[in-house]
Amino acid sequence: MGSESKVENPFIHPFLFTFQLVQWLTGKILAPNPPDPSTVLGRPRIAVVGAGITGVTSAAHCIGHGFDVVIFEAGDKDSLGGIWSKVNNTSSLQIHSLMYRFHPSVQWERGYPDRQQIISQVKQLWERYGLDTRTKFNTKIEKMYQDEKGRWVLNNPSNGTFEGVIAAVGTCGDPKMPSLDGIRKFKGPVYHSSQLTGKKAAGKKMLIIGGGASAVEALEFASEEGAEKTYIIARSDKWIIPRNPIVNLLLSLNIFGYETIFSWIPETLLKKFFYRDLQDLAPDDKGIFMDTPMVNSDVMDKLRSGTAEWVRCDIEGFTDKGIIVNRRDKGVPPGGPGRTTVIEGDMVIMATGFKRPSLNFLPEDSFEEPYGAPNWYLQTFPPKHPSISAINCTYLSAIGTVGNWHIGIYTRILLMFITDPLTRPSTFWMERWIDMTKFLKMTSPTGAFDFFTYLELLWWFFFCVAFNPFRWKWAIFVFFGIGIGLPKRIIEAERHVRNGMGLRHEEGRDVGRSI
Repeated sequence: MGSESKVENPFIHPFLFTFQLVQWLTGKILAPNPPDPSTVLGRPRIAVVGAGITGVTSAAHCIGHGFDVVIFEAGDKDSLGGIWSKVNNTSSLQIHSLMYRFHPSVQWERGYPDRQQIISQVKQLWERYGLDTRTKFNTKIEKMYQDEKGRWVLNNPSNGTFEGVIAAVGTCGDPKMPSLDGIRKFKGPVYHSSQLTGKKAAGKKMLIIGGGASAVEALEFASEEGAEKTYIIARSDKWIIPRNPIVNLLLSLNIFGYETIFSWIPETLLKKFFYRDLQDLAPDDKGIFMDTPMVNSDVMDKLRSGTAEWVRCDIEGFTDKGIIVNRRDKGVPPGGPGRTTVIEGDMVIMATGFKRPSLNFLPEDSFEEPYGAPNWYLQTFPPKHPSISAINCTYLSAIGTVGNWHIGIYTRILLMFITDPLTRPSTFWMERWIDMTKFLKMTSPTGAFDFFTYLELLWWFFFCVAFNPFRWKWAIFVFFGIGIGLPKRIIEAERHVRNGMGLRHEEGRDVGRSI
């Protein structure tokens, strides 16, 4: 919702008015004020790698709290917004926008904004905090190392030095287009699910290869364009949950963060009240807290109406008019017995996702087993480098959101570590936290950090702050982004303690000695 958006009448549209009011209050209370262009920002200086939602948001938090920042983006200016700059115009948010407030100042116009509005909000945030003058486009970061004072150098000294680094390259890079045997036999067009803008699908039959989030993207396009029928060709079943903020919130409140003996309760409720007559599509071999579910109620509506069909199968080849598949019954694993049939269509959509961007530019010792990504402190801090935080680019699966409150919390924890030596964890204690989390999730069917829920993430944050008394003074700042003046004053009073421990305030920001 830009500055030109009107305020809704509270009597005619009470819910929308309340939605606008909550957003306005959140922005006023929790959004740090952008600095005046003439303001000289202080150190520590932060480098942000990536100009997607996470990169722009974390940089805005740094600037708003008085820390200088530079964003390095491998692409050109059209890449601003990350994955949202690459998807179709018909793509929209699958979770409610209240759960996707990637910065307190974001103002949404509706519950499920589309690509254009999301990109618009990113650009407004980028400009509001003066990041347009602090972003280096067409600058791919290939390495980073420390100078003689322990400051980070990215690529080479011409880019300056930094006390902290935020890796924000995300999980979705270039489109993934696997080579399928015989696909050239198909005479119709073949597109990746993210490259459909401007394509014509009205009255056509679409064959979507893949059954994940990219399939939802293709379904949105099919619906918008008026496709006659859509076939979702998937090797296995995948959990689908309704596009409902209450349901999404309740599922994210599983504090254990993995499949437990109680998980049958939400799974049964979903089958009974959401799947209903389509329970055959619900996975039996995989719990809902094992992989990121698809979030889209429209999928079920299309399946029931007959405009879409879910095909559980293996691809065996192609014809000039379609795909040869081995259709399997429920419970039969991929590669198992089935019946061969040909599904004809006019266009093939590769809903095969995106390549994961590389983190190879981080120091090599960040990947030493058994503490390689995603098995890091709070999942984002390499145990040997508390001055580095890889926000939203190490996770594999989750239920919750990757663009809400936690971007600010991760950023402010990093600022706390590099500003206050007594809060900075040592490698030993970072590894012990990782070991503890693995122990607590030892009965999980997935790796300890391969899946998490949003409430579990908040528990990690709470434990991080509560466990160390020197971090208590930072609690309000870390969780809400206000009150940075208090911890800074206390740091000065703690100077004699630091000196007694042999610490230096201006140097060694990547060396932790605290618990």
